[in-house]
Amino acid sequence: MQWLSLFAIYFVFTLRSTVEADSSNPYSSYPSARAAASVPLKQSSPISTLLDQSNKSVDHIGVNSADLSSTKLSKLHPGGHNPNMTEEGGLPKVVKLLIGAGGIYGAFLYYGSLQEDVFRFVAEDGSSFKQAWFLQVLEAFANVVIGFVGLQITGGTKGLPLQMFGISGATQVTAKACTSLALANGLSFPLATLAKSGKMAPVMAGSLLLGGAKYSLREYLNVAAVIGGTAIVSLGKKKGGSVENSSLGVIFIILSLVLDGVTAGFQKRLKAETAKAGVKPKPYDFMFWTNFFMCITAAVIAGALGEVQSGIAFCTTNPEILSKIIKFALCSAVGQSFIFYTMANFDPLILSTVTTTRKIFSVLLSIFLKGHSLSTMGWSGIALACGGILSELAEKQAKSRAKSKSG
Repeated sequence: MQWLSLFAIYFVFTLRSTVEADSSNPYSSYPSARAAASVPLKQSSPISTLLDQSNKSVDHIGVNSADLSSTKLSKLHPGGHNPNMTEEGGLPKVVKLLIGAGGIYGAFLYYGSLQEDVFRFVAEDGSSFKQAWFLQVLEAFANVVIGFVGLQITGGTKGLPLQMFGISGATQVTAKACTSLALANGLSFPLATLAKSGKMAPVMAGSLLLGGAKYSLREYLNVAAVIGGTAIVSLGKKKGGSVENSSLGVIFIILSLVLDGVTAGFQKRLKAETAKAGVKPKPYDFMFWTNFFMCITAAVIAGALGEVQSGIAFCTTNPEILSKIIKFALCSAVGQSFIFYTMANFDPLILSTVTTTRKIFSVLLSIFLKGHSLSTMGWSGIALACGGILSELAEKQAKSRAKSKSG
């Protein structure tokens, strides 16, 4: 159990460092890992909002926050200077970045690999693991435990709108369960990960129809590149590949995308409710309460579907998959802790860069290590989708630099 001991050491270190940095960082009070990854723009583009939000596509939890405008930043730090970007004692910034980015990469790359292993596992009798809701119970529970420890150290916030946390948690865990069900029903991990990046399409459509939003030509092209690339990958799998993408798997991933959009709406209401109540939740408030309600929702549904009994029975009969599930849940929790650590010590754009590129590496590692076979057409789809993602990231960086100069 050396990996478990290493996990404990890293968690204590990152939690301590997060607490130390929390009081001085303007970003640290924002709701979640993905919230921290938001770029300080007046209006978020569909991809930038949802890339940050989709780290849990096949990742984990979070709640969207408002954009940090350059005006807010200048009020916090005149001239747009962030004191946390300079060394003021303690570990050098480059070491902190290596710790934060290395922890995020290590935890979530392994998380994705384990998730794929769980749903590709075939027992001696030919059966496979299908208990997606039972898996969500275990994952959310691990995050509840870590979130609770974090709350005991950082202190909880009183007066939170728990009803909105409950609704947001319920829709979020349902979206995650649909993603797991997509994998359980034959959708390949690389395709599922890329498809989840396509959740910006319905958000863009809704913003155009209902909100009167306007987007640049580049933003439209970036959306088209991600969606088109994903479609090309789906059509470009070589015959004889290890996993075929079933129609049911596609249906579940579409449901997951729809629920992501619903969750985003409730998260905006949650943000409004916290502002109305005059409270400022801390990262571990969101981690604990969101996962608490996710765990309850998943437990109720898993119990109603009989997945608790069947899931325990499957894990008992196949102990090798139980170790993978435990590691999977712990990677989810420790990954969030590293995200909070990075969020407390660096600019949101750095976190956004780390989490976005991590997704691309997850896709590539899955292809190379899990035996996925792609044709030239499939690889062109991967390149197109990743190009769209990186193009949006580059646009975010350019706009951030421009606003910093103008501020």
